Amino acid sequence: MSAYVDPEESRSPDDVVSDDDSAAPAGAWEAPLVGPTDVGPPPPGRSIRRYTAAAANQRGGASVGQLLNDVYYVVISLAIGIGMALGVAGTLREALPEPPAGGVDAGISLPALVAVMVVGLAGVLLSLAGRLGPVGAGGAEAAWWLSLPVDRRGLLRPASRRLPLLAAAAGAVVVALFDTGLLAASDPARVIRATVGAALGAALVVLAAGVGQSFLITRRTTALVGDLVLAAAPLLALAGAVAGWRLDVLPVAPAWLLGVLAVVVALLAWTLDRRLDLIPSRSLRESGSVANQAVGAVVSLDSRELGRALTDGAARARRRRSVRFRGVSGAPAALLTADAMVLLRSTRHLVQIAVAALVPVLVALVPQLAGPVGFLLAVLVGGYAAMTATGEGARRAEMAPVLDRLLPLPAGHVRRWRMVVPAVVMLAWSIVAFGAVGVWAGDLPTWLALGIASAPVWAGAAIRSAYRPAPNWQGPLVATPMGALPTGVTSVLARGPDVVIIGMIPVAIAILLGSVLPALLIAQMVLSAIVVAVSSGTRTMMERMQDTLDQDAAKPAGARR
Repeated sequence: MSAYVDPEESRSPDDVVSDDDSAAPAGAWEAPLVGPTDVGPPPPGRSIRRYTAAAANQRGGASVGQLLNDVYYVVISLAIGIGMALGVAGTLREALPEPPAGGVDAGISLPALVAVMVVGLAGVLLSLAGRLGPVGAGGAEAAWWLSLPVDRRGLLRPASRRLPLLAAAAGAVVVALFDTGLLAASDPARVIRATVGAALGAALVVLAAGVGQSFLITRRTTALVGDLVLAAAPLLALAGAVAGWRLDVLPVAPAWLLGVLAVVVALLAWTLDRRLDLIPSRSLRESGSVANQAVGAVVSLDSRELGRALTDGAARARRRRSVRFRGVSGAPAALLTADAMVLLRSTRHLVQIAVAALVPVLVALVPQLAGPVGFLLAVLVGGYAAMTATGEGARRAEMAPVLDRLLPLPAGHVRRWRMVVPAVVMLAWSIVAFGAVGVWAGDLPTWLALGIASAPVWAGAAIRSAYRPAPNWQGPLVATPMGALPTGVTSVLARGPDVVIIGMIPVAIAILLGSVLPALLIAQMVLSAIVVAVSSGTRTMMERMQDTLDQDAAKPAGARR
């Protein structure tokens, strides 16, 4: 009978198989990792995990130099990214107007808005933790580990620590950037306390989600709570504006509170570690599958796959009731109903649209942000966030074009009909967002007209980005810190944002000027029509030019005159 043998006990340093040993004769002896031994007690989970890591490292072919090279790339990339973020935040801070000398009479202060943003980011973190697990085992680990008669604490301990540590690092970096970059904090001790508090708070949120997973709280419930916290953040800012909430600096926890928070984090980590055996195998497999899908989408720069992973991971597996679509008659009505139901059944996208609509309103409530630069960034960032939420139906159709193929409609007509739901949603978003800009500029009707005229641009960009082609992985590849990527991946990712940049030029000019000129309104209407025409096409201009060249090359010599 075969039993497991710990590689650390059965192999000596002289038995390690090197690259030169791989070419040894067939009769050469190699120390087996698994072989016939006496039957003994089951090994601990820690030994199984170490054995798996040793086998993977042995067959991976990576050397210590390659590992150090990868670590070097990651550290340099993070340093460059943090430096660029600090530079952008400093430039934005210098471009903003100075705060009123007598304090804020109406609205909220910039530090108060940053505090509300931190609350919203905590909701985002909780939602992500619920959608990703946070404890899971995917792929081969789930197929082999979860069926072994060993304790799962030793198997799952690294997985239970990975996400809290990542969340702590991300929270510390984000809050430090806010405090030092946007708010220009100059006290090092205060910045350190803010960074430590953010790291502990982020780890606490993820660990609480893990403890909830051990108590059989579904991932959908955890994600829903995070979405509600995110939705409550702008409402809290609005309530603070009405109540005159003023903060001079970002609130920072005192040293004793940081100590208490550290004790709570350690207690949650200990509780999660003790309850790892109680997490069901189904929950571990589902969480690991979603996490692997999300990591693969991030590495391949596929935002559509990432959105599907985060949305489907927390979706309800079965509906409590069905809906009778009595009013659906005809192919266009079927497309519109399908897109509307996909959007209405996604809580994450509804919250995303609502929060994005309130971004320009919050900018108008902060005197230090209420200016051309602040409103331009709010309209572009908030509009793009809302636009990506409206195209979920088209993104699903691009992945599985079942309805598109069944309906008797040309591909161009299908894309135009799929623009209707994003256009309606973005029209409502534009009324709220441009209404805030109009109140700031003192000319509400013309700004509302400009927002209504620009709504088709967002709808066209949503469909264009949803139906963009996949990168060509068969062509030349470029080495990056994230791995090898196709050379044309940038042009693929630009489909959608490119028409936003071109189509929103009149809006940007109007915001920077502070008024809507009649020529800008006419130009916006013309550009909106062009964006709709371009986004409804099934072939790009380069593909049409290539087809024309191929047809000319296929013609006889006498027929080319």
